Amino acid sequence: MMTSRRFWCCLVLLGVIPLVTRGWMDVARSRRLFSDTGRLHHEDSRRFEVTRRKGDPCTMADYSRLKSILLDLQARRQSPPSSLAKDRAAQKRFLIEDLFKHLDLNSDGHLSSSELAQLMKKEALADDLLGCTLEDLLRFDDYNSDGRLTLQELYTAFQVVRLSLPEEQRVTVTTVTVGLSTVLTCGIRGALRPPIVWKRNGVVLNFLDLEDINDFGEDDSLYITKVTTVHVGNYTCHAYGYEELYQTHILQVNVPPVIRVYPETQAQEPGVSASLRCHAEGIPNPRISWLKNGIDVAPKLSKQLSLLANGSELHISSVRYEDTGAYTCIAKNEVGVDEDISSLFIEDSARKTLANILWREEGLSVGNMFYVFSDDGITVLQPNECEIRRHIRPEERIFTTYEEICPRVEGEDTQSCLWASAVNVRDKYIYVTQPKQNRVLIIDIQTQKAIQVIPEASTGEDPRVIRTPFQGVEDFFIPPTNLIINHVRFGFVFNKSRPAVHKIDLETVTHIKTISLRAQGCAPQAMAHTHLGGYYFIQCGRRRAGAAGPQLVVDGVTDAVVGPNGAVSGSPHVSPDGRYLVSADGDSGRISVQALTARGEIRLIYDLQTNVHVSHLTFQPSFTEGNQYYVYAASRLQTDVLFVELSTGRMSVLKNLKDPITPKDWPWSSQNRIMKDSGLFGQYLITPAKDSLFVINGRQNTLRCEVSGVRRGNTVVWVGEV
Repeated sequence: MMTSRRFWCCLVLLGVIPLVTRGWMDVARSRRLFSDTGRLHHEDSRRFEVTRRKGDPCTMADYSRLKSILLDLQARRQSPPSSLAKDRAAQKRFLIEDLFKHLDLNSDGHLSSSELAQLMKKEALADDLLGCTLEDLLRFDDYNSDGRLTLQELYTAFQVVRLSLPEEQRVTVTTVTVGLSTVLTCGIRGALRPPIVWKRNGVVLNFLDLEDINDFGEDDSLYITKVTTVHVGNYTCHAYGYEELYQTHILQVNVPPVIRVYPETQAQEPGVSASLRCHAEGIPNPRISWLKNGIDVAPKLSKQLSLLANGSELHISSVRYEDTGAYTCIAKNEVGVDEDISSLFIEDSARKTLANILWREEGLSVGNMFYVFSDDGITVLQPNECEIRRHIRPEERIFTTYEEICPRVEGEDTQSCLWASAVNVRDKYIYVTQPKQNRVLIIDIQTQKAIQVIPEASTGEDPRVIRTPFQGVEDFFIPPTNLIINHVRFGFVFNKSRPAVHKIDLETVTHIKTISLRAQGCAPQAMAHTHLGGYYFIQCGRRRAGAAGPQLVVDGVTDAVVGPNGAVSGSPHVSPDGRYLVSADGDSGRISVQALTARGEIRLIYDLQTNVHVSHLTFQPSFTEGNQYYVYAASRLQTDVLFVELSTGRMSVLKNLKDPITPKDWPWSSQNRIMKDSGLFGQYLITPAKDSLFVINGRQNTLRCEVSGVRRGNTVVWVGEV
């Protein structure tokens, strides 16, 4: 059987559905003549053959023109009311009803051959109708062959389809579990209903070659295979040519919980406090409970044992030997459950067990550290004690090549380093760029040594470097992962002076497509992404008049530009769970906070006007409320650090953290002062000043310490447990 999509394509190719002048031509007749079974409609075939045998000059094409002429004449007699100006279908229905009244001379609700012939003669229409007559209405469209034409038959002749959609079906909500398939069926009904058009964010889906939306079924339903959170959002359907009557399908996606506990194992001495933390993500938000050695801990809660942040932290204020055990965190929601174990050992410091050794000596030796790249080399900082665990100096050697980490530059008095950016790869290696040497240095985290160098990194001559087909690439964007989204397939590269972003398949490192931003006049400066609805947010460069550029929304399903993100502008940042979008305008000090809902909606929660010109910001999980975040923002001009509690908008400022690196001394980006967090369970953040580092305690929202003598340490990487 021919699918609905192929059928529609055939109609367009055959000219049965002209897309200009008279709009949608006889689709009802076309469906009969070219139905899915290929059968020629018997009544039309018989009448057509009879007409041709009699030598009637009125052909099918002539008859179509006759109907257009009749509509034009009727429009001159009686124009549709202005209230129908925006509704083409209603205008046409109005004209047909008036035409019927005009033709029905005896007002009996039927058009007879004598009435049509009488009116033809009375109004001298023979020359106007190009060889056809009004009686041809009976020949072609008297479907019950009773020699009379009803208003309903006239509706059918002119393709005025009466469609209906029950009020209770105008908006429907469909909820599906991630990974399954779903079918959205359009509720619009009516005899001779035209083909159904499906849209998402205003973009027609029917003819797009989408990987997961690829079959519209025999009943024009929308099929989505292997649903993900990217598919969340609104889908609308309407009959072709009848856009004023549409149905909205809201697709929600449920995700079973995924959890992570911290620490997996810890050893404590009697009398000290201990915390076991459990981070859970899922849709809807999971509910968390704890077991100790298989027994529910909730009945035993006391001053010594308490649950914090909606159960995501189990805190023991003064541990005893009997607190030793396996603590199981269980997260549940409507579609699933997940659990993991955090083990606690209570023992004297004099006793060295395997758990004590693993946790105290190995776990903290190279992990749970900030690696700070500064003029004076690499500083490995343990934030809890503000202790420098290792200092790799510029003159130290690379293990494989025996070159110096930061070669001495001729003409400079001191040997110093210059870094631009760095990335942590699975808590095993750090890749850091050295723009002066035009190379990438690889640091082995376990040994805390530079082990390898990728020379001539920008030329592509090294076999580990992959060349791209783009010239002048200035920036790239790869969406972050989280517990729910642990694999990212696509990234983007762009030039900040050209109106386009280029989509890249990260698995094959090939160019997929170019998304043009020329119509919006947008030169991309920064990007962010949420998996809820699959939206990308692109901040555009400033306008010529100096005004802030808009922020655009791109639909990740169709790769189409949806439009501007309201009046929001500024560098976009999405919270780790994908539920918040924070946009910071570094010039005006305005910070906009939007919620990204489980229905794919983007809602403005509040705007904050600050005097902090934000250089960079990061998210810190809340210690008092589950599934919530704080924002810490560093200024590119001032000494203050801004703190915002996302759920309430409450702001506070940490003052006098000394002057940042000047923008001219940091030419690599506009982020001349970064703010770096310490991972999913970390409570410390770090931000550099010109000649020192500041460590912030995010749990208490206070300054922890200042580490002096670290110049231009604006490249920072956090390394978790390894």
